[in-house]
Amino acid sequence: MGADFRSPVTVALTGASGAQYGLRLIEALVAADHEVWVMVSKAAHLVIETETAVALPARPARLAEALGERSAARPGQIRCFGREEWLAPVASGSGAPSAMVICPCSTGTLSAVATGASNNLIERAADVALKERRTLILVPRETPLSAIHLEHMLRLSQLGAVILPAAPGFYHKPAAVEDLVDFIVARILNQLGIEHRLMPRWGE
Repeated sequence: MGADFRSPVTVALTGASGAQYGLRLIEALVAADHEVWVMVSKAAHLVIETETAVALPARPARLAEALGERSAARPGQIRCFGREEWLAPVASGSGAPSAMVICPCSTGTLSAVATGASNNLIERAADVALKERRTLILVPRETPLSAIHLEHMLRLSQLGAVILPAAPGFYHKPAAVEDLVDFIVARILNQLGIEHRLMPRWGE
């Protein structure tokens, strides 16, 4: 963990629609001066290419560079880990503590985390967050939801995870898609206890 940065936050992007939420979250965490540990699933790379004009390299070192340039991060502020990089700090409870956000969270990842599958580093990192009682936020973007999805969400909520669906509100009168994205990212930052100016809090 870099001494000049605030506590690290792990961000994992998986193969659900809504890559914009995860990319914007990384930008917001960088702006808040936190170190950001990033993991991107293979399916997420495809979704990012489909939904955005962003093309991200697969190799962790190059991915960190690309995300750093995109978010104006300081050197070393963003660290990226491969899908089977089992020596990454997020793979063990003895690693540096870190809150984790899976944004967006595919229903496949939701299922794997709920059942402790740990077939890749994203799933293992979430498993570590649960067993160590660390903050774990999952941002599913799926509709409609089957009973299987709902059961997995209930199970994870009972285990202490926060289920934060990508369902933006409209009371802040959004004028652009970016405003809807910022609504969800603001709610994530609120859960993490991180100050921001993405949108005013209710009543302000």
